[in-house]
Amino acid sequence: MQHWLVKSEPETYSWAKLVQEGRTMWDGVRNYQARNNMQQMQPGDLVLFYHSVSVKAIVGIAKVDKAAYPDPTAKDDKGQWVVVDLVPFRDFKDPVTLEQIKKDERLKDIALLRQSRLSVMPLKAEEFDVLLALGN
Repeated sequence: MQHWLVKSEPETYSWAKLVQEGRTMWDGVRNYQARNNMQQMQPGDLVLFYHSVSVKAIVGIAKVDKAAYPDPTAKDDKGQWVVVDLVPFRDFKDPVTLEQIKKDERLKDIALLRQSRLSVMPLKAEEFDVLLALGN
């Protein structure tokens, strides 16, 4: 099993909306590196859900429910963009803020800090475990 982090502006698509809907097609990704990461996602992989811009905190854990398939919202792309289906797994008891992440020496190499504009990124198992402990 692999671990991931996805980012979304809560005003656009929030963790609460995912919980309410029970499932979402993670679409609209138009960055090649993020797309490549999505192509590696497999059912059962755990995904940290990060609210970007206004909140800047990890707020929950989702699971990949369906592996990558062509993004139906992409027009005239010849299948180069993909989506995955996510389902909510559980809330974080305490959101883990970007400030907490920056201050934790164990997370100094996390992709969230090194590639802050990337919307879908892999996490090392150790990083996932640290973030999970901080949030629960």
